[in-house]
Amino acid sequence: MTNELFSVKQRFGIIGNAEALNNALEVAMRVAPTELSVLVTGESGVGKEFFPQVIHAYSARKHNKYIAVNCGAIPEGTIDSELFGHEKGSFTGAIDSRKGYFEEADGGTIFLDEVGELPLSTQVRLLRVLQTGEFMRVGSAKVQKTNVRVVAATNNDLMKAISEGRFREDLYYRLNTVPIAVPPLRERKGDIYLLFRKFASDVAVQYRMPAVTLDEGARAVLESYHWRGNIRQLKNVAEQISAIEESRNITADILRRYLPNEGSHQPMTGNYSSYDDMSERELLYKILFDMRNDINDLKRMMTAAMSRVQPTEAEPVRHDVVGLLPQSAPQPRYEENSFAEVVEDDDEREITKEDVQREQILRALRNNNYRRKETAKELFISERTLYRKMKALGIDDDIK
Repeated sequence: MTNELFSVKQRFGIIGNAEALNNALEVAMRVAPTELSVLVTGESGVGKEFFPQVIHAYSARKHNKYIAVNCGAIPEGTIDSELFGHEKGSFTGAIDSRKGYFEEADGGTIFLDEVGELPLSTQVRLLRVLQTGEFMRVGSAKVQKTNVRVVAATNNDLMKAISEGRFREDLYYRLNTVPIAVPPLRERKGDIYLLFRKFASDVAVQYRMPAVTLDEGARAVLESYHWRGNIRQLKNVAEQISAIEESRNITADILRRYLPNEGSHQPMTGNYSSYDDMSERELLYKILFDMRNDINDLKRMMTAAMSRVQPTEAEPVRHDVVGLLPQSAPQPRYEENSFAEVVEDDDEREITKEDVQREQILRALRNNNYRRKETAKELFISERTLYRKMKALGIDDDIK
């Protein structure tokens, strides 16, 4: 590995030494000084978002804006306005003129993630920008110029989309001037354990707990698993185990409980973006992280308080096995085999899983001033999944 490649990995936090990964990074570094369009392909969760960042950072545009746009997270009715801007009064709610991303990023780089999700009408506008550097705001007849480098990414089979009439062939070849294929995690066997260790260490530092370790059997299971959700799935598994398991030494049997369909290593087909449908379980694990953090804080507070107050012989203070509350205090009751069930309250109303998820999303929204992108990051889910969950739980009405 060259010194320059090692420097790139350190700068962007990229972990792994697989030959396919190194080749993809080297292509990104070589194409960076040019003005050519780049199309990054790979399954969902492989880390495609790092490559446009590398390209921008090693290009002549590095001091100008870099804007990342998730095309799949923007509703079809507003995506033209988001990308190209609009004029005042061009549609209901357009109370002022607004610049789009292509205007804002003039002189810089735009990363179009999930470019295969763009509607056909928007594809026509994008093709014009790529060919001539010209665009028009929604509701305007004035042609404007922009100097933007486009890096796109997709986890879809665009050739299949072309044959089905969902993606323009001329746009595909314009975007795919330089292709970069990011390998799936199952083709990076030697990197899997390194990544797991990194994610487990991050959780340990964030939530002030010892990091989990894998024994030899667990490591063998980890490296032989298919990892349909790639790095995103591996990260979730590391976080789930760190939150739930009391033992910090993980065996193969323990690890298998966190791997769906373990033992089935047949190649998966189709669109891997459906892995985001795991969001309900991810939210519950996020709740567990917060609960564990709160419990650790409470334990320290109780320990400090008890050290200052000595019990009398007549009234000994006994603690339960967790060491959190006096034994005489009412103990919360949890349903068996539940990750985040509800403590029974006075009116005996059972709080549902939807109630817990709703409260968690609202809390995260408040923590991030209702910015959905930051909220999704805190909840370990994508913006699209957050948008769907908010709609399903009726949260939109609460934050208007």
